[in-house]
Amino acid sequence: MAKLSDHFMREALWNTFRRLDPRYLKKHPVMFVVLLGASLTTLIVMRDFFYPPLLHEPLWFTTSVSVWLWFTLLFANASEAFAEGKGKAHASSLKALAQEMSARRIVNYGKEEMVPASDLRRDDVIKVIAGEFIPSDGEIIEGIGAIDESAITGESAPVIRESDSDRSTVTAGTKLISNQLLIRIISNPGESFLDQMISLVQAAKRQKTPNEIALQVLLVGLTIIFLIVCTTLVPFGLYLNCKLSLTVIVSLLVCLIPTTIGGLVSAIGISGIERALRKNILAMSGKAVETAGDIDILLLDKTGTITLGNRMPVEFIPFKGVDMKEFARAIEFSSFADRTPEGRSILEFIEKNYGRSVNEKDAKALIFIPFSAETRLSGCEGPSLSVRKGACDAIQSLVLAKKGKIPPEFSRVMEKISLTGGTPLAVAMNGKLLGIIHLKDIIKPGIQERFHRLRKMGIHTVMITGDNPLTASTIAEEVGVDNFLAEATPEKKLNFIKAQQAKGYLVAMTGDGTNDAPALAQADLGIAMNSGTQAAKEAANMVDLDSNPTKILEVIEIGKQLLMTRGCLTTFSIANDVAKYFAIIPAIFLLSLPEFEALNIMNLSSPYSAILATVIFNALIMVVLIPLAFRGVKYRPQGAKSLLAHSLLIYGVGGIFSPFIGIKLLDMLLLNLGLT
Repeated sequence: MAKLSDHFMREALWNTFRRLDPRYLKKHPVMFVVLLGASLTTLIVMRDFFYPPLLHEPLWFTTSVSVWLWFTLLFANASEAFAEGKGKAHASSLKALAQEMSARRIVNYGKEEMVPASDLRRDDVIKVIAGEFIPSDGEIIEGIGAIDESAITGESAPVIRESDSDRSTVTAGTKLISNQLLIRIISNPGESFLDQMISLVQAAKRQKTPNEIALQVLLVGLTIIFLIVCTTLVPFGLYLNCKLSLTVIVSLLVCLIPTTIGGLVSAIGISGIERALRKNILAMSGKAVETAGDIDILLLDKTGTITLGNRMPVEFIPFKGVDMKEFARAIEFSSFADRTPEGRSILEFIEKNYGRSVNEKDAKALIFIPFSAETRLSGCEGPSLSVRKGACDAIQSLVLAKKGKIPPEFSRVMEKISLTGGTPLAVAMNGKLLGIIHLKDIIKPGIQERFHRLRKMGIHTVMITGDNPLTASTIAEEVGVDNFLAEATPEKKLNFIKAQQAKGYLVAMTGDGTNDAPALAQADLGIAMNSGTQAAKEAANMVDLDSNPTKILEVIEIGKQLLMTRGCLTTFSIANDVAKYFAIIPAIFLLSLPEFEALNIMNLSSPYSAILATVIFNALIMVVLIPLAFRGVKYRPQGAKSLLAHSLLIYGVGGIFSPFIGIKLLDMLLLNLGLT
């Protein structure tokens, strides 16, 4: 568990006592019952001290029970308060980044004015020079620079951000360490990503998840059942001429209701969010973390997730009758203004193998058309020149629409490249197909092992790619994904997710572009990259601050660990209650009914020590389990049956036997202290 500063330690201790307020505890029905029991026994102690009735319980017994009931409440409150303290400590470190900064706002055709960062508004343009902090979220419109994002991501290595690329967004609180940038502000005061982070890590505002609500219903149901059981014991005792005091009935009730999991359930959820934060994953709610543990289908972009992201040209293949230099020149025209890594790699390939032939003067007369996910084309237009580069089927449709001819070797070359796992890009000039660029993806090392682990978790993986089906099939088989979605447009992604959800599956998706935003919003779990567009981050319910798409595995494991921790501790708590029932029931009737001695299998020294030892054990077991609630039960990829068997064996059987051992040891301690 991360160490808290003295300030947050004091705040957590204060919140532990502040949450004894009935108005707060009424949101936690199990602990509210404990509060009523502790208050009632306290009143009984005061009565017995000042006006002791005949045949009252020993004062030391009533006082001890009351004190330990209050301790039970305090331990439950402490687990939640300290879990929240860890989140608030993280928020405090982020607030240090949000200190007031000045910014150079560009006004009146290039003039600069210094203004407080809080005066910046959406669409303002600012200049940031090396050594300065970026005052608000923005998009680079001019320049390239190295940025230190360690204050947010924890990674010491600077990252490169530049205009006209897929890595053009910058985050408030990060520091520019080289060059200078012109940045367009994309958020108003209080709306920046840093502001959202600060508010989101305030775990006290965490939403309850559906599973947690279901668990709460179960706990309330068990509490009502044991309340009825304890109430019926009163007339049963009168019938047997065995008077049961309120102190005994309250002790029995508190020990039998699921106080252990009732006191730890909030801490488990909050700690799940905090564990995600330690992995540099910002969850918008506890529901997002828990959903990660229930995912059935995972959609991953091929580029940047499965492959390294920079497809490299390995070959230019002109069709019959096309001069190679003419072909290379057409490719250079189509890629001249392409700022994507792919476009830059094509220009580097041309320069290395054929020499550059297009200059700025040639480009001035052209209108460049950026790549679009809808058309899957890019290129340029001029008075006597029209060049398009893109997916083979899109170029084919374009050529046919202009009454052009398709070379006979077109399909053969395209299929050959696709079958080897490459990506064919067709190039057309003035309605004529010139040839194909052979691009090759570099698969990330170790990605197959990650998919193997996901499969062991029972998760169906789907690769999303703009490639044609042949290329997609080859890469999917090589890396070991279960399925693929080829030639994926935003509409295709969205419709695929909706179709899977209609079948009852929970779907997760990673993305970083504006075109991913609809699918990220539709997915049950959407994970956006911090380096991605603002639209993607706003649509998702998780943001990876390290912008590492393969971290989805860690996200799912954190979610499964949260669910496992809650399930295991619930199993342990209910098993504990069953065991305590057999420990305490014989004790309370032992004085009036000696026949119950046969049920005193632990040979407890007296009814008072049996009841008090059970109450003490009920409080201390929560203290023992708090570190486990914070740390989480260790997760290993395995089937549901294996997980259930492991949980029942360790936490079910352990939950049954631990009260017998703990209560007996406490009974012996009370006996040695002369209290019984």
